[in-house]
Amino acid sequence: MFSYIDPKIRQELIAKNKLIFLDKSGTPVAQEKADFSLLGPVPLPVNAHGQELKFLWWTFVPKLELSEVQAAASRAQNGGAEALRQLLQSSMTVNSVLITQDYESLASPLVRVHSCCVTGDVFGSKRCECGPQLSDALVQIAATGGALVYMSGHEGRGIGLWAKAITYMLQDDGQDTYQANRSLGLPEDSRDFHAAGAVLRYFFKGKPIRLLSNNPLKKAQLEEAGQPVEAMVQLFTGLTPYNRRYMESKRENGHLLPKIDENP
Repeated sequence: MFSYIDPKIRQELIAKNKLIFLDKSGTPVAQEKADFSLLGPVPLPVNAHGQELKFLWWTFVPKLELSEVQAAASRAQNGGAEALRQLLQSSMTVNSVLITQDYESLASPLVRVHSCCVTGDVFGSKRCECGPQLSDALVQIAATGGALVYMSGHEGRGIGLWAKAITYMLQDDGQDTYQANRSLGLPEDSRDFHAAGAVLRYFFKGKPIRLLSNNPLKKAQLEEAGQPVEAMVQLFTGLTPYNRRYMESKRENGHLLPKIDENP
């Protein structure tokens, strides 16, 4: 993020092709025409299921948020450092791509677009299946080649961590996960996957992908963004006594999951 505060660093990154500007189709463009900025790669060994997996890590942000940071940087030069710190801390939605080193040669890459879940991915919560999905996806992608796109602004299907905590309380009072969102006057699912589609088009040059997901919404939005999806690969994992009703609700709302009773 601070590369946008120091123009010299920004220019060095651009010259080394480590800072790339993309339009909505995933095509590299001049900075003033960009919809997204993509930064990387960083070699990143990760651990999943006790295995050391090697990926390249890229980050990307929408143009709108970058313009806000650039404006804040100007204010910081005149003594507004605290305002800048607060903006960087609260407003920068930085998404990630973990991609295998052979991505350019893959004919049919395996791809997971994963919505962030602090409770599942970080705390290991058993109220959802997000943590096991993340770990399983990393292992499968490392084995076959492909990418995992981690969408950091998607907590609680887009409602944020605070509202998600309230929906958990409503679920404990008998509502399902979708009813709880509606009770707060929020959409059942407000996530947007079009940015992921643009970035995937950049990496895979329009090659069709195999999408590791149970959610048809992801497939539809990726294809709307111009990223072909040749197949959906089911990712059914992480079933616990604490999330059975949650999983059933997802199946009832269109997720491609088996009947939960058939998988005790």
